[in-house]
Amino acid sequence: MKTNNARDNAVASAITWRENLNMNGTSSERVDSYFGSDVFSQRMMHQRLPKDIYRRLMRTIRHGEQLDPEVADVVAAAMKDWAIEHGATHFTHWFQPLTGQTAEKHDSLVVPDGEGGMIYALSGEDLSQGEPDASSFPSGGLRATFEARGYTAWDATSPAFLTRGENNVTLCIPTAFVSWTADSLDQKTPLLRSMDALSVQAMRILKIFGTDEGVNRVYTTVGPEQEYFLVDKNLFYARPDLVTCDRTLFGAKPPKGQQLEDHYFGSIPPRVLAYMAEVEKELYRMGIPVKTRHNEVAPGQYEIAPTFETSNIACDHQMVMMETLKRVAPRYGLVAILHEKPFSGLNGSGKHNNWSMTTDTGVNLLDPQEETHTNMQFLVFLCATIRAVDIHADLLRSSIASSGNDHRLGAAEAPPAIISIFLGDMLTDIVEQLEKGKPSRTIKGGALDLGAMSLPQIPRHSGDRNRTSPFAFTGNKFEFRAVGASATSAWPNTVLNTIAAESMDYLAGQLEKAAGKNPTPAKLESAVRSILKDIIKEHKRVIFNGDNYSEAWHKEAEKRGLPNLENSVKAIPILASKKSVAMFKKYKVLNKAEVDSRANIFMGRYVDQLLIESEQMVLMGRTMILPAALRHQKQLAETVATTQSAGVDCKDEKAMLEEFVDLVWRFNAALTALGEADNYRDDDLFKQGKYLKEKVVPLMDKLRETGDQLETQVAADLWPLPSYRDLLFIK
Repeated sequence: MKTNNARDNAVASAITWRENLNMNGTSSERVDSYFGSDVFSQRMMHQRLPKDIYRRLMRTIRHGEQLDPEVADVVAAAMKDWAIEHGATHFTHWFQPLTGQTAEKHDSLVVPDGEGGMIYALSGEDLSQGEPDASSFPSGGLRATFEARGYTAWDATSPAFLTRGENNVTLCIPTAFVSWTADSLDQKTPLLRSMDALSVQAMRILKIFGTDEGVNRVYTTVGPEQEYFLVDKNLFYARPDLVTCDRTLFGAKPPKGQQLEDHYFGSIPPRVLAYMAEVEKELYRMGIPVKTRHNEVAPGQYEIAPTFETSNIACDHQMVMMETLKRVAPRYGLVAILHEKPFSGLNGSGKHNNWSMTTDTGVNLLDPQEETHTNMQFLVFLCATIRAVDIHADLLRSSIASSGNDHRLGAAEAPPAIISIFLGDMLTDIVEQLEKGKPSRTIKGGALDLGAMSLPQIPRHSGDRNRTSPFAFTGNKFEFRAVGASATSAWPNTVLNTIAAESMDYLAGQLEKAAGKNPTPAKLESAVRSILKDIIKEHKRVIFNGDNYSEAWHKEAEKRGLPNLENSVKAIPILASKKSVAMFKKYKVLNKAEVDSRANIFMGRYVDQLLIESEQMVLMGRTMILPAALRHQKQLAETVATTQSAGVDCKDEKAMLEEFVDLVWRFNAALTALGEADNYRDDDLFKQGKYLKEKVVPLMDKLRETGDQLETQVAADLWPLPSYRDLLFIK
């Protein structure tokens, strides 16, 4: 195959890789057949720890009792022995700073024995606390750059695990990360605090209903579905925008995208399936329970979904999952892209955050059960959630704000920026009954007769699903569909837990006041009906079961007074509002300084990402697209001149040349305008963010529009970038 540029070389290499793929896998690493062998699970601790130590550790994990140093010493010794048996030579306190990524500093398990030799060692102090340099992590103004001290603290509730490289194994110990002043510098600490806050308030409600016997704690559980794109590695590295920004800044719409709807749940390409299988094996080994894999809607897009776990463990596992998706992909000649909108005009990628509440005895508090209208306890938790989402819809929107998610929200199956709740027919009917008085019925789904004798009748749910809703009830949980694919799950769940805790606090107070101590069942039911009637009347505006994309809903939402924070510049400042600060402070999730720091960090990240993208666009425009366009223009001009010199009429060719020259001029003008505009800087990040959104983003859109027009006209052998067709369909 003759190749003339980087694009052709990349395509040729990708095709060769695909054709020669060995379906037995290309990785030099062999996957242990024993799933879960690389996680220091509770079963492992039960086997290796003395009974008394194990019981004391479980009290810390399950009931939040302070960890005894003696327990830490014994656990550290057992964990060290287990790790070195599996080949570990180093350990790290694995934490989640406010970069949106994870962080780790490796320390050797091998230490001098004092007699000229070496031994393996891990003390309880090493396990419990670390001291990484905090100066280079985002603090949002919490600390000055020269104030470097920070601490990591072992989260005993999240299992330690091993990560493997080609010639190394590292023991990873999940930890919180705080400053010398005890302020949170991470995602885990406020999540754990929010879980504590919710548990306290949920236990009050259980006590009112007399269902708290044997229950010590209420947990929130999460099952975050992860969407992602896969692109051939050679094509990826031929696109500077993908390498730098994880999304295409230029790219003409291909003739075929997702309009045939043939990719969704379609047959998984062999190379992709081999990749998925290895990802799953690695995740299983680390104790991450993945369940589902399939093609997503857009070509080149896929999904992996885990089973439910306690929120902090699920969020830890979600970070490991994202890292594993990216780390394994190159073994198969692929790159995993987790950006919310890598390809314009196609579905974006989200992280559907399935959230529920459960007792430590295994009772799902959001399970409506058969006769839902009689399940007063469920209805209290349901209405508490409705109230929370209505009051704090703006904060919930803020929790998923990012420059990437701004491209995704409101299009191609992603929910809009207006936060509303989908309940479905059955729950909506019960809520309407509650508002009028005493509910008396529960709509049943019945069964579906498929019309063929060989097919069974299958049960039908009592309500349909709504893929356009940002916060949908789906059987026994809420699905927060607005979370972006690249985001950590920890922050949206921290916000969700906290607003739910506040709402349950309110309802518990109302019920305690109305029902009194030891109420009779009749008095309690009467109090519940009266209070929930008022809750529904005040907060039903947030319930919407229709098409969230429709213009009619946007007008109706405005009429109802629901906030519509279309972009991150509007959404991020909500975090630092008086209402948000007061709530976080009341429930001891974040103090004012911690809240303000996060608002600054999130806005700073938004600004930095847009600046990187705008500068990358200018660079690609000047060094790749404009030169290709000028070469094409030269060829057109030479064709016209040659034709004219031969005495042949070339009126059409001249018109074509003139139109193309005008397009190149407009592209260059847009390029110059963007290059000048993105030089502006403001020390106030919020002013800078507003400037970028109002001035720079429109210029980026204009430059892309003309650049994409050029791609459709410049000769294919001159165009320097792999096209959408190449990126999406070469697998």
